[in-house]
Amino acid sequence: MTLRLNSPAFGDGTPIPAKYTCEGEDTSPPLTWSGVPDGTKSLVLIVDDPDAPDPKAPKMIWTHWVVYNLPASTTGLAEGAMVLPKEAKIGLNDWKRPAYGGPCPPIGRHRYFHKLYALNVMLTDLDQATKAKLEGAMKGHILAEAQLVGTYQKRK
Repeated sequence: MTLRLNSPAFGDGTPIPAKYTCEGEDTSPPLTWSGVPDGTKSLVLIVDDPDAPDPKAPKMIWTHWVVYNLPASTTGLAEGAMVLPKEAKIGLNDWKRPAYGGPCPPIGRHRYFHKLYALNVMLTDLDQATKAKLEGAMKGHILAEAQLVGTYQKRK
């Protein structure tokens, strides 16, 4: 079975509704997944934007959300995801906040990669980890991965 990541709010490669951005409620979209492989001990979700600050001249990958140690039995996150399973941890986004930060591109239409990883371990000693620390800790422990890409461009 293949790990799959979906959202009832938007399809792969389609626009993210404004509700989930800085021009709306800036709340996380609902996400669902299936196909978690046997042997999975935890799941990691990373949402980032490789088009920052300008899709025509990207200079950085901007991290919007980092969630780790989601139990393997978890099948998704509700819209707003304010309450996570007790084992789960929220890492620091690039605003240096342990929270979801929605799309808010300064120019152009950006892509937002929602990446889900199935790991064969729980990640310990990572209090409010950054994406970089988390990716380092994940090395050698990824059993499967899936992604969902949404796009967003600010209204004029």
